[in-house]
Amino acid sequence: MKIKTLLVGLTIPLAGFAQEFKVVDQELSNPDNAPAPCHPVPHKRQILWNETEFYAFFHYGMNTFTGREWGNGDEAESIYAPKGMPNPEQWITSVKAAGMNGGIAVVKHHDGFCLWPTATTTHNITGAGSEYGRTANIPKLYAEASRKHGMKYGFYISPWDRNSAHYGKDTYVTEVFLKQCEELAEYGSDQFEMWFDGANGGDGYYGGEGGNRTIDNSIYYDTPNLRTRVHKIAPNCVLWGVGGEARWIGNESGYAGNTNWATSDYGGSGVGEEGDINGWFWFPGESDAKATNNGWFWHQGETMKSANRLFQMYLETVGRNATLILNCPPDQYGVLPENTVNELKNLGKMLHERLAVPVHGLDETTAAKDLAKTATIEASETRTGGKYEVANLNDGDKETYWGTNDESRSATITLTWDVAQTVRYLVLQEPIKLGQRIKDFKIEYTTDGSKWTELCPALETTTVGYKRIIPLNGKTAESYGSGYNAKQLRITILDSRACPLLSNLSVY
Repeated sequence: MKIKTLLVGLTIPLAGFAQEFKVVDQELSNPDNAPAPCHPVPHKRQILWNETEFYAFFHYGMNTFTGREWGNGDEAESIYAPKGMPNPEQWITSVKAAGMNGGIAVVKHHDGFCLWPTATTTHNITGAGSEYGRTANIPKLYAEASRKHGMKYGFYISPWDRNSAHYGKDTYVTEVFLKQCEELAEYGSDQFEMWFDGANGGDGYYGGEGGNRTIDNSIYYDTPNLRTRVHKIAPNCVLWGVGGEARWIGNESGYAGNTNWATSDYGGSGVGEEGDINGWFWFPGESDAKATNNGWFWHQGETMKSANRLFQMYLETVGRNATLILNCPPDQYGVLPENTVNELKNLGKMLHERLAVPVHGLDETTAAKDLAKTATIEASETRTGGKYEVANLNDGDKETYWGTNDESRSATITLTWDVAQTVRYLVLQEPIKLGQRIKDFKIEYTTDGSKWTELCPALETTTVGYKRIIPLNGKTAESYGSGYNAKQLRITILDSRACPLLSNLSVY
């Protein structure tokens, strides 16, 4: 914003008096009174990653045919013998029906077998035991199918390689691992995540040498150079795990902490489920979990978890400022089994009808209605500057937000309906590009406008972050229930690291 300033200069000439007038532009430093970031803050690629929210894991490879979870690395290439043409497009369409926004395909596990014709090792699909295996370049097919169906995609590549004679030596990182990562990055510059397992070192085949290889993964994988080389090809690709841009929640059971900060000290221990409010860099959490009852890879006779259980996982991860990567393993024909596909559809229907999650193939008229859009919303305080009104809370624009003035650390937001509404879930989101702020809040409702009752008092309502979904009965396993008949709903922010900001508020 520029304003015109009239400067009057008085000079004293030799003969008489004269006035000189000059108009100059003056630039105000913060004309919109925008709040300062509350550091640390995320990189753009981390924000895009958070927006993916819910995505699939596809564990498929040599272990699918050996029945193992961790191969030793000495498996003959011919053991990998798909009984049909692997069909990543079927994987993608099946998880899209569940409300997922993308997925990660495992293309190299600890056994070192690569599901593409890599130049770095002969331990790859060119030696597969069936024509289907030899001709199906999984990363290529998977990337193409993902782009076709508008789904985000990425690859799991194990840093640990129990087949390679180079592993544990200087040559492994430069001649094998970095080159494999670059090859995979070339399958699409639009990848959203590359996944690096934390399992590193131990016994293996190692080119026939056998024995144990011990490495210091904080140094061995040359992480700074790895990030630079991958980001040069795929600039919005978050490097998970070893890459240091997103952290492991740590339990493999589909839940994060009710209190969950997206900040941490690099490599800090014990921060998986909750993060660290005092962390000095942005390190958001991803929860990996199995949709089936056995291992990560497909096993004969396995069963699928129910849609109700998967919905609970969703509330306890996506609903707690984490992302959920849900494993759906393809079978020996290279497709997701029928029971998996059916239960994923059931999950998508639940997410759509309860939380208005967009799901391909489901009619928009059957989606849950956001009751905040029909409410009158008032706040105890609104930041000066004219751009931070409560109307921003439900305008559908993720770039706008409501906020208070700098000196405030608390505020109250009240929703009022002309006719009482049945409410079950509250969704809150902070504009995380300005950092994570809210430390404590509570929720109340009233049926008559006079007597207020606190909702879910036993539930930790502390952090919000990218997204917080609060089941108002305080239960994630039985969250839907009969709901509460509310004439008004009140959210009181009790404490915040800096002036509180919210970009979205929804009620279902």
